[in-house]
Amino acid sequence: MTTLTTAPLGPLLDRLFEEAAATSPTTSPAVADLLEDHEHLMQSKTKYLYLYERLKDFPLAVSRETGALLYMLARSCNARTIVEFGTSFGISTLHLAAALRDNGGGKLITSEFEPSKVARARDHLTTGGLIDLVEIREGDAMQTLRDDLPDTIDLLLLDGAKALYPDILNLVESRLKPGALVIADNADYSPEYLSRVRSPENGYVSVPFGEDVELSMRMN
Repeated sequence: MTTLTTAPLGPLLDRLFEEAAATSPTTSPAVADLLEDHEHLMQSKTKYLYLYERLKDFPLAVSRETGALLYMLARSCNARTIVEFGTSFGISTLHLAAALRDNGGGKLITSEFEPSKVARARDHLTTGGLIDLVEIREGDAMQTLRDDLPDTIDLLLLDGAKALYPDILNLVESRLKPGALVIADNADYSPEYLSRVRSPENGYVSVPFGEDVELSMRMN
């Protein structure tokens, strides 16, 4: 029995995944125009605020399988310090915080620029009994993750604006301990990031995992 599968978190995650499955941008007339230029917007370093503001009412959640992977990775490396880029409704945050709880405690710093999503994530973390482990920083992650991070970071999750993955890594990289894990969701939208972590001279071992996750380990 783990925090992930027992009440209050287990039933909460079941509900959130059901809601996410029923609320997809791909089937919403309200954002149909975004689909025509979707790939360009995802890779733009100037239009990401526009894109994600338009998507503020959608969970944009990791899959159930990716959520389980996040929990397993955080448990297996005995993570105590985690940084997350892109909170959204907090589904990935819940998985990572559950791992911290089962590891004996720790701190998760997560960043989200959309206030309505911050409010939802905070409510979900409170309902799930994990809010005490999480610091939600509201605003552009290029500012909120610039300062006041732990001296060493065990795990980094990149799941916000894909074009910013290299920039967020720049902010955090000096604090990644040897052996730290970096998980990037939908990393195919950031060729610059993939080139960096897949080049051994940059200090990473990296492999694609599943359909849309890049799993990397910091070597030094």
